[in-house]
Amino acid sequence: MRIKFCGANREVTGSSHLLITNDGRRILLDCGMYQGNNPIYEDFNWTWFFDPASIDAVILSHAHIDHSGRLPYLVKSGYKGLIYCTHATRSLCAIMLMDSARIQQYDAIYQSQHSIDETSNRSILPLYNESDVRRCMDKFRTYDYDQWIKLDVGIEVCFTDAGHLLGSAAIQIRTGGRLIGFTGDIGRPNRPILRDPVPLPPMDFLICEATYGDKEHEGSAMEEERFLKIIEETCVKNRGKVIIPAFSVGRTQEIVHLFDRMATAHILPRNIPFYVDSPMAVNATQVYASHSECYDEALKDYLLLDDDPFGFNNLFYIRDVEDSKALNKMDGPAVIISSSGMADAGRIQHHIANHIENPQNTILLVGYATPYTPAGQLANGATSIRLLGENLQVKAKVEKMDGFSGHGDQWEMLNFIKYQQNQKGLFLVHGEYYVQKKWKIFLSERGFQNILIPILGDEYHLLEEGVEIVEK
Repeated sequence: MRIKFCGANREVTGSSHLLITNDGRRILLDCGMYQGNNPIYEDFNWTWFFDPASIDAVILSHAHIDHSGRLPYLVKSGYKGLIYCTHATRSLCAIMLMDSARIQQYDAIYQSQHSIDETSNRSILPLYNESDVRRCMDKFRTYDYDQWIKLDVGIEVCFTDAGHLLGSAAIQIRTGGRLIGFTGDIGRPNRPILRDPVPLPPMDFLICEATYGDKEHEGSAMEEERFLKIIEETCVKNRGKVIIPAFSVGRTQEIVHLFDRMATAHILPRNIPFYVDSPMAVNATQVYASHSECYDEALKDYLLLDDDPFGFNNLFYIRDVEDSKALNKMDGPAVIISSSGMADAGRIQHHIANHIENPQNTILLVGYATPYTPAGQLANGATSIRLLGENLQVKAKVEKMDGFSGHGDQWEMLNFIKYQQNQKGLFLVHGEYYVQKKWKIFLSERGFQNILIPILGDEYHLLEEGVEIVEK
């Protein structure tokens, strides 16, 4: 049995891992899009480390584009099999992949019209279009958590709740007398909306994420206080705008629900309008509302007090592009939440470009962003950034709230994999390399062994006594 690492290796996006069984069947875990500007990954989204037609099955951990975003391109490239996931993951993918296609088509038109990239024709071509997405969605098959699914003779799969996103799952594969685990993205306990992550049972081999393997998050009790302070200083005192880059799915709903609770408690400043500017966020919020089976007990209790946990007075959802443009011409204070979270595509780029050079405003970063993205550059203290073909000076205040992340920190991830000390191979993926090295040390000091940090394209034999790299 072998594992080949085909994405999110010493990087945070582009999740993709290929399991090859003893009898040659090929199972792909995730098929994510790379989101960022690392020159090493310039052609990643267009390149396969395998023949798509040779894959027998795809198992999807969750709907975020860095895990699902190349599925339509996989089908377009010749994949004939099925895509297995949870019910909510399929519901979210239906809107997220279509949105991804539309963004790619829009960005291609915008770049070609504005000659942003004159060196590469490939960079302004979309990977896939809306028709490709529809063909891809026909291949989805969905299942509940905690049920073993017979994928093929001698291969079974089980999804367990990862607590990261609506429908997110860790994956267990039982084949050849062995258990192979994939954490997907590990969520956080005691977060609003979703149930807590369920720790994985002991695996023989485990692929584990490492996004925040080097730090602890700030406590959730601080979030409401910090939001209030930022809104009051920016909107009330400075009469400026708070611009929040946030992923349309997951992060936006959590932020909106936090504001909803604050509005219900009558602690939000009055007369400040809040805007969710993303058609996909509007659709995703409707999906969240329709999958109450994923809610935690706290949200179920809250529904007895407020039957709309994602809506309050002065909250406005924006779909129309002209209404979105009008926000940038609007005088007075406001809070604008828009995607994407890394500010590497979508309407948020226009909001940042229009507000970043005004010191009255605040750009509020509420989660991880890779260093090469605009949000990552701002998080790392950039004094200027390039957006939409222009060099812009960072005069607005930049605030960060890493504690709002949907990714578990090192202690929360440790709890998720606490039963894995005796595994025969622990592969760290989905993390910056310097973070992965710190996460490896952290785990080693707590008794974990056989920890490896694969390079993109590495392939390993999974043996009875451990792992062995396949020589290239």
